[in-house]
Amino acid sequence: MGDKAQQPGAAGRALTADRPTSIRNVVLVGHSGAGKTTLVEALALTSGAVNRAGRVEDGATLSDYEETEHRQQRSVQLSLVPVEWGGIKINLLDTPGYADFVGELRAGLRAADAALFVVSAAEGPDGLAGPTRMVWDECAAVGMPRAIVVTHLEASRADYAQMTSVCGELFGGDDPDAVLPLYLPLYGAPGGDGHAPVTGLMGLLSQRVYDYSSGARVERDPDPSELDLIVGARARLIEGIIAESEDETLMDRYLGGEDIDLKTLVDDLERAVARGTFHPVLMAAPAPEGARQGLGTVELLELITGGFPTPLERPAPAVTAPDGSPRPGISCDPDGPLVAEIVKTSSDPYVGRVSLIRVFSGTLRPDDTVHVCGHGLDHHESHELHEADERVGSLTAPFGKQQRSLPQAIAGDIACVARLTRAETGDTLSAKEKPLLMEPWDMPDPLLPLAIEAHSKADEDKLSQALGRLVAEDPTLRLEQNPHTHQVVLWCLGEAHQDVALERLRTRYGVQVDPVPHKVSLRETFGAKATGRGRHVKQSGGHGQYAICEIEVEPLPAGSGIEFVDKVVGGAVPRAFIPSVEKGVRAQAAKGVAAGHPLVDVRVTLVDGKAHSVDSSDAAFQTAGALALREAAAEARIHLLEPVAELSVLVPDAHVGPVMSDLAGRRGRVVGTEPAPGGRTLVRAEIPEIEIDRYAVQLRSVSHGTGRFDRTYLRHEPMPPQLADKIREQAEKGT
Repeated sequence: MGDKAQQPGAAGRALTADRPTSIRNVVLVGHSGAGKTTLVEALALTSGAVNRAGRVEDGATLSDYEETEHRQQRSVQLSLVPVEWGGIKINLLDTPGYADFVGELRAGLRAADAALFVVSAAEGPDGLAGPTRMVWDECAAVGMPRAIVVTHLEASRADYAQMTSVCGELFGGDDPDAVLPLYLPLYGAPGGDGHAPVTGLMGLLSQRVYDYSSGARVERDPDPSELDLIVGARARLIEGIIAESEDETLMDRYLGGEDIDLKTLVDDLERAVARGTFHPVLMAAPAPEGARQGLGTVELLELITGGFPTPLERPAPAVTAPDGSPRPGISCDPDGPLVAEIVKTSSDPYVGRVSLIRVFSGTLRPDDTVHVCGHGLDHHESHELHEADERVGSLTAPFGKQQRSLPQAIAGDIACVARLTRAETGDTLSAKEKPLLMEPWDMPDPLLPLAIEAHSKADEDKLSQALGRLVAEDPTLRLEQNPHTHQVVLWCLGEAHQDVALERLRTRYGVQVDPVPHKVSLRETFGAKATGRGRHVKQSGGHGQYAICEIEVEPLPAGSGIEFVDKVVGGAVPRAFIPSVEKGVRAQAAKGVAAGHPLVDVRVTLVDGKAHSVDSSDAAFQTAGALALREAAAEARIHLLEPVAELSVLVPDAHVGPVMSDLAGRRGRVVGTEPAPGGRTLVRAEIPEIEIDRYAVQLRSVSHGTGRFDRTYLRHEPMPPQLADKIREQAEKGT
């Protein structure tokens, strides 16, 4: 921003920080394909972290971070790349662009103090809608400083002017002048296809041109035509900066004709960026042939070091004691009490579990003993509250697949910790003599089920431990052992999330599983009153088996369960065997009487029976009770009950119609709508759960990635006869 010459950091060494003011934590946000990872590599190249081939001294590359990423050609997890510029350590947090991995994005936002929104000029305004806008609003809600980087300027359809204008409209809200470009692209001579390549930048504040056409970054004065372009955009930029200035006289002086000096403008710009009230737009393009620096990367590094806040300037999350009792707030003080948070957990085949941590207070050193404390989440049965004292292994800074040793990690820094065997993503590390627990960050509820079975007996033996490790790494995964359907279900955020979970089970933990159709918990009930007679009489020498019972079955209101009534008179069934009949009836009800689903909401009345003085027994009357219930079911109309959920769908107003039409097509009943902030509508509906098994995927399609929903179980109600008949047929065929 000030166009200062900077000294890049040296490649191949671990970067350390001795004070919070020399640290910047920056998260890169944007949809898949916007160019986040490419931009990180370009910044590493410019800063000297890698050489021209993208490699450091030991041969590691930034793209080597995760095997899965290579195979699937997409980034699926948060990664950290530390670089140095002008004596400042910059922790670059590269986040996935796919909506399925929003948990990794939220972790990156938690660890960072500022955000770079990466948008592609090749995709135009479409690349800014939906999830990118939602994340922008999340950052705005907490006052996180933000800047925008426009990429893919080399594309033939790229339009920088259009993108900066759209960014102002979408991200500026009521004040489009709070989102303005700091630079304009310098175009070279058009090629054979008529497309003019970007060969440099024109600084609006400095009124200087940074020309890369020769392969080196050459600073020069603008020619008359370039100066005309600069002057036209410069006036609006200056007014936007002055509007955010703390000096209330500056606007009057400027409007009065005073020429505001460059230092004052740059200082005011940096303060406005750090406060999160002004959001500059910059650009990045591939380095010209032979150039050591990517086009625009020097300017971006200057913005990060000069305009983005230090960890001291951002408030730390609230803390409590592990039992929830209040504790004083913490500050970014290396000499304060240790408080760090695990923002990511991964497994290394050689080191074991590796935890990426952000230190918010105190200083963490290798071999320290720390208190690990994790939250109990209501909807995550596999993430219950847990505490343990553990010894910290080595502290390292990641770069690709390599880990370089660090002597310490001070407040404000981000590092990797090895061998925290009990730690999970989201856990708090604190001093063992003064344990603390940090307020958790918001995580989306996984709503796409994946039912799995072990592929073989050997896989079955390893499955439980592997699933435990998998959910410890990823808090957006929820593991369910369904007691009604007897299925093992992984609840995920989307199809790509499912694919990655299966791949990690196979490659990291050596467990092969097979996806199977997910079952919803159906129930059965009687549609009308019925009677049944159970006769279990066998004689095979010695003591036989003799038990006869007669029952009446009648339906009850929903939620009544199974009610058993004894109305036997005259001792037809001895008192000792009446509990046996009830036990047999309840056992059969649990198995079902029509399609193998539990029977509910009926009253079973024992009215008569017979017993034998020698051959009657507890087992015989249990069998007779079960037979009586089955006979009554054979003569009655049995209803299948399906679970119904309350669905709350939050979508932009433009998508309300398609969402409501889609719900109606799924047998949903819309019970109301209400306006929500940000031009959105909350649609409430009641819908059978069998119709929303894959709604997480379908809503994303209907709403173009902008919709969110929650589901809550309401009740079971009768299934339409045609669907019930189909399920009964499948049950009879054993499918």
